[in-house]
Amino acid sequence: METIESQRTFWNMWNAENREASVGEISRRQAEIVLDWLGGLRRNGLDIIEVGCGTGWLCPHLARFGRVTGTDLSDDVLRRAQARWPHIRFVAGDFAALPLAAEAYDVVVSLEVLSHIADQRAFIAQIANLLKPGGLLLLATQNRPVLAGHCRIPPPQPGQLRNWVDRHELQELLETRFHVERLVSASPVAHKGLRRLLTGQRLNNALRGIAGTRWRDVMERHDWGWTLMAMARKPAR
Repeated sequence: METIESQRTFWNMWNAENREASVGEISRRQAEIVLDWLGGLRRNGLDIIEVGCGTGWLCPHLARFGRVTGTDLSDDVLRRAQARWPHIRFVAGDFAALPLAAEAYDVVVSLEVLSHIADQRAFIAQIANLLKPGGLLLLATQNRPVLAGHCRIPPPQPGQLRNWVDRHELQELLETRFHVERLVSASPVAHKGLRRLLTGQRLNNALRGIAGTRWRDVMERHDWGWTLMAMARKPAR
């Protein structure tokens, strides 16, 4: 069992080495979808919290829609984030123990955090507790069939939990507290076999525009995406 301290050490190191330098294509695609969903609400002045914000890179984009709080276990990284984006409120610590107000937020955003949580049901319950009635969870997590079956992923490092889910497991987990309005896959990726060629950028470019549909969109609709993304609403009273 990984301790909170070992997890904090790992994520401080990982974020400093990876996310502070650049944001990858998969993360950018997740952000694109989240911001599109938020734009579709046609609301401003929202109270938004990003759970597991890492380096905080998404928070300034979320701030277009309202007041933003970012939380993460990576305390060293968040100190630097606070200096870069003083208009964002950053709170470092174990999410399960943070003193966050109940029913204080209109939207919770969480990108690729769920798979690093030991008790996923408790995590979803805590997110639901933060949301106002009728509030939205916008969540991204790794798509287990794609990563386990078609990608080369190094083994977990000390302090790194890995609990991937598939579409049905994610749907069931979310439905314990939410009504799932959208559940899609994003960013088709493969590192081996025929699927590596089918998900490649060259084929996507060659097939772009056929019947007005991008090949990437076809693959995402068939759950070939690295990411599963959900929009889920807390029931109104």
